[in-house]
Amino acid sequence: MAVGRVFDELFLEHGEPWHVENRSRLEAAVARLRHSGLWEELEDVPALPASEEQLAWVHEPDYIEDLRLICQNGGGWLGGDTVATATTFGAASVAAGSCMWAARLVAEGGLDSALCLVRPPGHHALPNRAMGFCFFNNAALAAETALALGVPRVAILDWDVHHGNGTQDIFYARGDVLYVSVHQHGLYPQTGTVDEVGVDAGTGRTVNIPLPDGALDRHYLRALDEVIVPLLRRYRPGLLIVSAGYDGHCSDPLAGHALTADGYHQLAARARETASELCDGRLLVILEGGYSLDALAHCIENTTLALLGRPPLMPDPVTPDVHPLAVARVEKYLEQAIAVHRARFDL
Repeated sequence: MAVGRVFDELFLEHGEPWHVENRSRLEAAVARLRHSGLWEELEDVPALPASEEQLAWVHEPDYIEDLRLICQNGGGWLGGDTVATATTFGAASVAAGSCMWAARLVAEGGLDSALCLVRPPGHHALPNRAMGFCFFNNAALAAETALALGVPRVAILDWDVHHGNGTQDIFYARGDVLYVSVHQHGLYPQTGTVDEVGVDAGTGRTVNIPLPDGALDRHYLRALDEVIVPLLRRYRPGLLIVSAGYDGHCSDPLAGHALTADGYHQLAARARETASELCDGRLLVILEGGYSLDALAHCIENTTLALLGRPPLMPDPVTPDVHPLAVARVEKYLEQAIAVHRARFDL
């Protein structure tokens, strides 16, 4: 079983130390994988930059040029929460290009799966602008790579607690990529309702399951088991990409869901089992959010173990504390979302 890993020191150079999306995220994850010995079990995937022509597969050329010039001039703010530095364009280009190269290796059979430990993240990046700490859409560019290689259909499963509005927007009118997301209702960027389903050729190729504060492991797993996996079975992708955010963890400071590292192991194991069933195991996991350092590192360790087909090394030391009324509200929302999607897609 060949599982690849994407990482480059350049990813640590982007950003500001005071920003919540900073280099310590990757440093914590890499340190934990090295300490557990898992790092050496993964095959190194070359970190290669995407060309501006490749970036233009999903981003507008004027935006790419503007970002390049902003970074050449030392950086600056691109919206209320997203700051570029002098190194951002290079880091974001290599993050995207490395995910694209990993997608190629997985699609062509050089790897069974790959874990892309990249930053800046990507799923909020729109065709014409940066937002939500994201500059280039890594998952979308990986999907385009697979399609260019002849993979007929790609599915993107996004379990970041924030809705991946950029990825949704890029594929909203297309039928060759299925985008499915489980995320927190009403949270930034305030998109991703159950009624956002795509248009034109993309009708029915966008599926959102928004859940309010207090969602637990079992709620995400039920969303997978009762909606997402049946849809994937019907769609039969040739490659499954996961936009793997870990900011749904109960200790994360930016959101209100209450997952555990054990739950993320189960989510990753479900993704691996589904990829094995539908697309010869071709699975690409790309890091998105996650801002509690210990939790992020533990969740990434558990995801790695799931990709290797192994159980967790240790249980999550943090126990979610969610009021029963909040849990009941989540279950009501989930029941409604499942009912809507079952009726819509005849599941």
